[in-house]
Amino acid sequence: MRLKPTYIFLFTLLFNLTSFAQIDPSLLKRIPKDTVKNILNMDALYNRPALNINKTPISIGGYVEMNWQKLTTDGVSEGHQFQARRLSVFISSAISKRVKFLSEIEFEDGGKEIAIEFASVDVEFDPLVNLRAGIILNPIGSFNQNHDGPKWEFTDRPISSTQMLPDTFSNAGVGLFGKKYTKNWMFGYEAYLSGSFDNSIIENTQNKTFLPAVKNNPERFEEINSGEPLFTGKIALRNSKIGELGISYMGGIYNKFQDDGIVIDQKRRVAVFALDFNTTLPKIKTFITTEFAWIYVDVPQTYSQQFGNKQRGGFIDIVQPILTKTILGWEKATLNIACRLEYVDWNVGKFKETGGNIGEDLWSIMPAISFRPTSQTVIRLNYRYLKQRDIFSNPPSITDGFNMGISTYF
Repeated sequence: MRLKPTYIFLFTLLFNLTSFAQIDPSLLKRIPKDTVKNILNMDALYNRPALNINKTPISIGGYVEMNWQKLTTDGVSEGHQFQARRLSVFISSAISKRVKFLSEIEFEDGGKEIAIEFASVDVEFDPLVNLRAGIILNPIGSFNQNHDGPKWEFTDRPISSTQMLPDTFSNAGVGLFGKKYTKNWMFGYEAYLSGSFDNSIIENTQNKTFLPAVKNNPERFEEINSGEPLFTGKIALRNSKIGELGISYMGGIYNKFQDDGIVIDQKRRVAVFALDFNTTLPKIKTFITTEFAWIYVDVPQTYSQQFGNKQRGGFIDIVQPILTKTILGWEKATLNIACRLEYVDWNVGKFKETGGNIGEDLWSIMPAISFRPTSQTVIRLNYRYLKQRDIFSNPPSITDGFNMGISTYF
């Protein structure tokens, strides 16, 4: 949810919490994130380190990301760039027995954008039946909920998650979630009705079907363009020895099809299907996580073929620890090598006139080295090599260069 100059309120809130904490540091107690295996991606919102203020139900935490980069596209570069990517602050509260509140406020690009990523009340009736209401993160794929910078070995978020899917995507909504585990197996589900997409997904400055354009419309937190809610559902299954598999769906009407009871257009749907999987290979401890999505949009026939009605893409991350020991006084510090493979096609199909494939796609490879002095802090160096083709599949533009950054919880 985009905020206008409510900076004063936010800074006052943070100042008061900080001032209270400074009165007596002994009242602050670090709550470590859960390290047990019986967690799913859906638990990422609560599975974060935080400081608990003694004798109060309030916990506070957050993370920060800062980067340097130098990229070149077809021989042209903007030179060295330093980026204050984001600062996220979480505030949670155990309101009463089985009633919790959690919020996440994110400052992006040095404060140029401020967003409420998440702000919900959770009410537990049973481990399998929990009510969630407020501003929710739609559980499509895995990255949208599990997006904290310190968890990843790469400075950039996945292209398929941010330039095809609208991660991080949040809406006002309500729904149910729950989980159950027995021995090595765990099952979880989420089902929400929420705010939806609007015509901006086909009417935008990108001049193509582009779901992330909806994030520029703050009114989606107040009204639904079509008048019909978006449904998002996910089922996750985890085996402690195999890994976690998630299957998710998000769909609804995106266009305004009637005005004052008068039908002005047919109902046009957007539908997204996603699969995600993560596992850690035994003995060598190689961590693999992947997410792929397929998008279907009912585009009016009056639009040109540059507005695709089918899109697909995804990524796979492979992270291999190569050294874990005490380094410079940090116990259990870890040095990793990693690689991310990415692919996105914004316009799946063929030209009607020629039968040739429609372009508008890219692929990227990003090798990385990361150092973790603790599990909550990562220093990472990435190299990106990316090829992107236009709609006519002309010879691709090539982007390459280095990124280096640090991200940490606090």
